[in-house]
Amino acid sequence: MTVGINQLVFVCLAYVVILFAVAFLAERASAQGRFGAILRSPVIYTLSLSIYCTAWTFYGAVGYAARSGLEYVTIYLGPSLVMIGWWWILRRLVSIGRSQRVTSIADLISSRYGKSNALAIVVTLMAVIGVTPYIALQLQSVVLSLSIFAKAEAAGGQAFNATPAAFWVATGLALFTVLFGTRNLNVNERHHGIVIAVAVEAVVKLVALLAVGIFVVWGLAGGLGETLARIDASDIGEWEVQGSRWTALTFLSAAAFLCLPRMFQVMVVENDDERYLQFASWAFPAYVMLMSLFVVPIAVVGLDLLPAGSNPDLFVLSLPLSQNQNGLATLSFLGGFSSATSMVIVATLALSTMVSNHIVMPVWLALRQGGATQSGDVRGVIILARRMCILLIIALGFFYYRASGGSGALAAIGTISFGGVAQFLPALLGGIFWRGATRAGAFCGLGTGFALWIFTMLLPSFGVDVALSKETFEQGLLGISWLRPQALFGIDGLDPTVHAVVWSMSLNTLAFTVVSVFSFPEPIERLQGAQFVNVLDHSGPSRVWTASVAGSEDLMIMSQRIMGATEAQIFFRKQTKAQGLSGHLPEPTPAFIDALERELAASVGAATAHAMVSQIVGGSAISVQDLLAVADESAQMLEYSSQLEQKSRQLTETAAQLRAANEKLTQLSLQKDGFLSQISHELRTPMTSIRSFSEILRDTGSLSEEDKTRYASIIHAETIRLTRLLDDLLDLSVLENGQVSLHLGQEPLHSVLARAVTTVVSGGDGRLHVHIAPQEEDVVLNTDLDRLVQVFINLISNAQKYCQADAPALTITPQLTPTGLAIDFVDNGKGIAGDEQAVVFEKFYRVGGSQGDGAGLGLAICQEIMERLGGQVRYLDGSRGGAFRVTLPHAAMAGQTVATS
Repeated sequence: MTVGINQLVFVCLAYVVILFAVAFLAERASAQGRFGAILRSPVIYTLSLSIYCTAWTFYGAVGYAARSGLEYVTIYLGPSLVMIGWWWILRRLVSIGRSQRVTSIADLISSRYGKSNALAIVVTLMAVIGVTPYIALQLQSVVLSLSIFAKAEAAGGQAFNATPAAFWVATGLALFTVLFGTRNLNVNERHHGIVIAVAVEAVVKLVALLAVGIFVVWGLAGGLGETLARIDASDIGEWEVQGSRWTALTFLSAAAFLCLPRMFQVMVVENDDERYLQFASWAFPAYVMLMSLFVVPIAVVGLDLLPAGSNPDLFVLSLPLSQNQNGLATLSFLGGFSSATSMVIVATLALSTMVSNHIVMPVWLALRQGGATQSGDVRGVIILARRMCILLIIALGFFYYRASGGSGALAAIGTISFGGVAQFLPALLGGIFWRGATRAGAFCGLGTGFALWIFTMLLPSFGVDVALSKETFEQGLLGISWLRPQALFGIDGLDPTVHAVVWSMSLNTLAFTVVSVFSFPEPIERLQGAQFVNVLDHSGPSRVWTASVAGSEDLMIMSQRIMGATEAQIFFRKQTKAQGLSGHLPEPTPAFIDALERELAASVGAATAHAMVSQIVGGSAISVQDLLAVADESAQMLEYSSQLEQKSRQLTETAAQLRAANEKLTQLSLQKDGFLSQISHELRTPMTSIRSFSEILRDTGSLSEEDKTRYASIIHAETIRLTRLLDDLLDLSVLENGQVSLHLGQEPLHSVLARAVTTVVSGGDGRLHVHIAPQEEDVVLNTDLDRLVQVFINLISNAQKYCQADAPALTITPQLTPTGLAIDFVDNGKGIAGDEQAVVFEKFYRVGGSQGDGAGLGLAICQEIMERLGGQVRYLDGSRGGAFRVTLPHAAMAGQTVATS
């Protein structure tokens, strides 16, 4: 026995009654302050974001997979990326929404660009046109699902008439939304009833889709393994990625997630706590992952089991019905019905708010002679306007359904709608990140992008010779070939969706950026831009009312007409109490005007509230231009003060640098004096010996041969000493002046060390024992070997001269390091005291003062040589004896090793 249409209607009515009951109880509990932890929880917030998953997701994803393979993943990937990166954009949007009391995406954009109601009207009209295909999609999904049950019920009888069914579905959805979504005026107060109802529908559609998926995998396909085998054998299982389409569709889904009015409503307006985003950043991607879990199995099994020509969009219903699973089919229908109704409720609620706030109310306000101060209650006008807007928007969706023939794939219709609302993205992101963005730039960008979207996506969706003629498709608009809807500027071969997205978004962004750069923002735009861009640095918005305004009585009259008498009186008494006054009317202070405008913005939008307050306080309020002039003067004073402080800091730093330079010059002068004193001493000592003993040899004739030999040997030794000193001075001078020329050569390290050791030990007293630690492999050096040997000789000679151990010993340990080659020279003496380690490489410094017979230039020369070789020599603190480390970079090695055995 099949499920009849009448039974489905009864099930739908019962389901709607349950939703009404849930919403009513939630609103009542919220008003009474009960169940706050449930009503205001991140779980409910995350489930409300599932409004993104409409009939496109419930039905269309399976059809999308059956037609295009795994490309359906893009509709989940974009929103998931946005949620995962919530701290970048969503956090700013929520903060702006709460601080500015915005009621819609049109309200936010208009507030950013100087509270321009004209811009709000443009955004509102674009949103209505852009969302109309999506309304049609919901109608089509419900009608198609009813047609499946009608065919099963008729069993080949009378055909199902889709048009009347679509009309009655549209009428029912309109009435349902009017009763469900327009009971409260203040849209900035959280609609806990609506949010809870949407959360319930989110659970229903997830459970329904999972139930069908489980039935298909384990009831029809024979288990997980058999299902995977079917997928592998199917064309759907082939991983074919068209990079351009995947990028375009992922971008569209991410942009629509931010810009769809219904998403903005639940994500920003209905957000109770910014911290909810942290929970939703992983919970929402998990939800859409579950929604997509069985898409491919349902598509594959549906293609295998159902007759050829079956609509793949309806496999979720067709498969249970084909197996007489009427209960499961009914649950699946409820899942699709939930997807459609939740989308229609929230989308039309958001759009009706935008239309009434930015179109109806400004027109009504302009036509009323008394303006904002005329008595009377306008709440009824606003609510009536919103209800009429709901009827109009759903009617537009029905007419689009009729005009398009109602035969297009659900995924294609959804893509068209996504492309329309994505045009808000440049103005939206530019407004919250770029202070230089202007109203003129936003107008130009939105107009350019939306016109291209209409021409390249919306009008072609109706088919050839419907909205556009065949000649326009083939020859271009007005016969201009580069104005073809699917080949703009003569570029052929692109996928139609990619073509439309690339041209509309790129030219939208280009127009927005260029016009913003070459236009100058008005004063209020500059103030609003600073508040939006720096929203995370400020606790709330600052307003421009700074003068004494008209009496509070006029403000009370206006507030009662918008908010209602009771709510207005409560608000005014609260403000009076906050000012420490008695009575019912507060003083019209700037803070009070700020608070009142924010409160009114929650009902009629920021632009309308600003206009209404301006009518009353504008006559005596300080103009924005005057305020900005004062702000500019203050900014200039602050900038000048900042420059003075900076110059003062620079002078202080310069004085410190001069003191440091003076101290360095003093040290250099002392070093120069010390150098001259030391060098004169070092030169005078051997010269004195040479002169004295040569005079003895010349003037004394009775010297024995032994004395002559001894005196001549002394003269010879002093000459060698003097020559060595002069060579060291010349060598050091050449090195310090950078005039040395390197003579590269290659030789194994152990040979270089052995040569240096042999030179020192053979000319010494034989007391020093030198040990070179073995290595498994010896590196080949590629450097100036003579200079390197000179360094090694100096270090070994120092150990021979200054090691005070009874049996002096020196251990040389080469080792490879991540930065190159290190060679340690460690003796068994007492080492160098800590206060001498810092100056041991200074010229003419000798450890222990007078110890040793050198001039104190050896280590200074070693340091200069190693700098020229790209390495370093330093003292190793913490070793038991005297310890030096010579390091060479990788460039000083030939990149090869030799065996040491």
